[in-house]
Amino acid sequence: MGYFLDEVKIYVKAGDGGNGCVSFRREKYVPRGGPDGGDGGDGGDVILKIDKSCSTLSYFYRRKHFSAENGEPGKGKNRNGRKGKDLILKVPPGTLIKDETGKKVLAELKDEDDFFIAAKGGKGGRGNAQFKRPTHRAPRKAEAGKKGEERCLRLEMKLIADVGIIGFPNAGKSTLLSQISDAHPKIASYPFTTLRPHLGVVRIDERTCFIAADLPGLIENASSGKGLGDRFLRHIEKSKILLHVIDIGTPQLNSPIERFEKLNEELKNYDPALAKKPQLVVANKMDLPGAKTRLLEFKEKLRNRYPMVAISALKKEGLKELLKSILSLLKEEGNR
Repeated sequence: MGYFLDEVKIYVKAGDGGNGCVSFRREKYVPRGGPDGGDGGDGGDVILKIDKSCSTLSYFYRRKHFSAENGEPGKGKNRNGRKGKDLILKVPPGTLIKDETGKKVLAELKDEDDFFIAAKGGKGGRGNAQFKRPTHRAPRKAEAGKKGEERCLRLEMKLIADVGIIGFPNAGKSTLLSQISDAHPKIASYPFTTLRPHLGVVRIDERTCFIAADLPGLIENASSGKGLGDRFLRHIEKSKILLHVIDIGTPQLNSPIERFEKLNEELKNYDPALAKKPQLVVANKMDLPGAKTRLLEFKEKLRNRYPMVAISALKKEGLKELLKSILSLLKEEGNR
């Protein structure tokens, strides 16, 4: 499933209403033909609608301007113009629709039947037949169609995954995802290798699978916008459980428990509900010298507050036990 677009700015323009028609009945042997100008058709709407087959906003990567069809003008013989076709733009579940500034949420599309009218089509103008009165039998005026709405919108995707993989930069999140799933995220030994989330399908057997997401690395004060800030944090909200990956093997880093508490503090500062999500602690890089000693210290200070599995993602050690623990935690969540 790999790389995907999770935020985009688009311009939408609804169709203009068609003009009303000025026309008079002209038939042989009909001495008093009256006005017969039809109304213009309404402009089409621009509609954002959920499509469960979509998993990203990549459709909007190259194309940013979208316009619905204009209504047709009215015609003689009381023929109204055809309504413009609506333009339906498909978006993935979990899409936030915001105004141009990104500060106001206009809608959140979650379920299959959810939709949002992003721009309303203009109303068609009335033809001169509509203006006929007993005292005014031959009106020579008609209305122009109204302009359709137009606006700029920000679309943001809240990632929907069963498992969100979180941790500080270089904890080994991308390596872990690449080892347990079909995803191939970029892996390197410098911070913020993952600049956007990556999705991977983890297949246990023919009937059992789940979606895991490698989420961009967090740093201290990310909840206030530092580093990747809430571009990272907003995706955690939709994950059912969290894999909290801790680099247990690198001695140059500060203590694992300190890093663990700091990351949880960032979750709490962003949204207290995030810190309450079920977590499975993954002590990674157990292949490095001294990792076992640091693991014992970490376990002692963690005090069994969370379940924990020790692994080496690089060496593929402990992954079977990890997958078993993930499935067990997902099952518990599904039964709640």
